[in-house]
Amino acid sequence: MAAVRMAAVRCAVIGVVWLSVLSGGRCDEQVPLMMWSSNGFPMPTQSSPLAGLTVSAGQLESYLSTALSSAPHNVLVFLQDKMSVDDFTMYGGVFGNKQNSAFPNLEVALQSSSSLLLPSVSSLASASLPSLLQEQLDTAPLYMDPETLAQLRLNASLPALLIFRLPYSSGADMMSTKEVLGGNDEVIGQVLSIMNGQSVPYTAMYTALRPSRVMEEPPVAMHSAGGRSLLQARQKGPANPYPPVEFKEQSSPCILLWAEKLGVSHYHSGKWQRHDLGPKTFGQGVSPNLEGSFCNKTHSRLVLNYETVLMYRNFKLIFEMSQKYYKVSARRWFTLDRVTLEYDGRKAHFNGSRNIYAPAEYSYHCDSVTSFLYPQLVPLSKDSDWKLSFEDFQIQGFNVTGKEFSYASDCAGFFTPGIWMGLVTSLLLVLVLTYGLHMVMQLHTMDRFDDPKGPAISVPQTE
Repeated sequence: MAAVRMAAVRCAVIGVVWLSVLSGGRCDEQVPLMMWSSNGFPMPTQSSPLAGLTVSAGQLESYLSTALSSAPHNVLVFLQDKMSVDDFTMYGGVFGNKQNSAFPNLEVALQSSSSLLLPSVSSLASASLPSLLQEQLDTAPLYMDPETLAQLRLNASLPALLIFRLPYSSGADMMSTKEVLGGNDEVIGQVLSIMNGQSVPYTAMYTALRPSRVMEEPPVAMHSAGGRSLLQARQKGPANPYPPVEFKEQSSPCILLWAEKLGVSHYHSGKWQRHDLGPKTFGQGVSPNLEGSFCNKTHSRLVLNYETVLMYRNFKLIFEMSQKYYKVSARRWFTLDRVTLEYDGRKAHFNGSRNIYAPAEYSYHCDSVTSFLYPQLVPLSKDSDWKLSFEDFQIQGFNVTGKEFSYASDCAGFFTPGIWMGLVTSLLLVLVLTYGLHMVMQLHTMDRFDDPKGPAISVPQTE
């Protein structure tokens, strides 16, 4: 029977790998894996993989076999949906700010016991981890939560494989990734506390099914005249599943708008209340009310009408644009002159003409457009109780030829801070080199030399 079960588990592992490949999983995706044991049960010393190498399924099986040779066979697997090493860098308080860490319970567990850290494990290997442990322990996995574990009585002499699924995204706009990871850490701390309370030795593992961050190069096109980096039409990529908002004048499209999030925040009752207008503007089957919009050759106005936003029954988000010919550049440019919030008859204005502009033939794109923290939209009233925050924002108000954006002029500047630092450092080095060459050129050879066999040279003071 044991041989039959071992063969079945191997077939399951092979099936997981093939399903991952056939479903489009990338073989170069890596996730971290942490393994530790309870107090008083040291794990066997194992050499960590070389930097840059990814642990495969076969290598992971070897690590597990060595670790479980002496570690407790009550195994806890915390399997998160997504995770990358960057999550610990961003949310782990690694810059000395430990009170803001999202992993306090995990840090305590790793520091107080014997542990093994694998920073780069193939996502195919991590997906097959339950099957590999099932083969090692010769027991079926149990998917549990802390409440169920509190009612379960484990036996230290019998192996047990307990798997706890953890989310990565809450699906709610008001809950950040750090808060979700902090909640997962609380689950880990609760489970470890229950195990310690039952005095049952254990081996714990923390990993994920796939990475949370995969770096990919975006498509970039260069404009031969201006020399500025221009982005291709946003809706062509797979990141935007829905088309942009389109306003037509006499059955001809003239305004396009897209954003991942259209966030508006209102200060009321001593706190900021945030609302995302994106789900009411973009999506399958969503048709926003554009009453009041218009466009011509010099001016465009896009009006998004909503009902029941925050505590207001009538709410409007208005984008006003204009285009003008400039002699210096010998071309026409369009600007987003103003963004207006109109709520129950009252208005809040934000000026964008100084920062949001592009050639009239192109669209404008920016990853983040806000009215605070380096604002591109400047509130006209200093004591404004409204804030705007647009993510992955793209707009085109003139020369629209179809349902797709023209090339986008991105908000990134010509010189990044890194480029400026390099230029300033190079300039200082050039100045030091120039000063050194100048001092060397000022050196002169003596025109008189002392002869030790003859009389000493007398140099008059006046010479």
